[in-house]
Amino acid sequence: MSSFDDRKNVFENKFALDETLMFKAEARCCKNLGLWLAEQMGLEGETATTYAGGVITANLEEPGFDDVKRHVMPDIEAKGLKITEEELDQKLAELFVAAQEEIKAEGE
Repeated sequence: MSSFDDRKNVFENKFALDETLMFKAEARCCKNLGLWLAEQMGLEGETATTYAGGVITANLEEPGFDDVKRHVMPDIEAKGLKITEEELDQKLAELFVAAQEEIKAEGE
């Protein structure tokens, strides 16, 4: 195998790994957002876990977190929570960074 083929394989493997890590980080971020929102709504135990699972599933509709926000905003409004879309964006950003750091630490 040539040096070029070796480099190509390394880059392809790195891309696949990066994509896998990104998927895991997004899923963990959505799970943690769902658990945080469940707590804000007064949900506990299995109900909270199920709610978080729904948030994870909502994230599979399209890239980014807009699908997640569309999924949770009606719940936030129905419960009368004072969480704005901007605050939700901030919480998602915070949880996404934390999820990336956790996953990187687990891989070490």
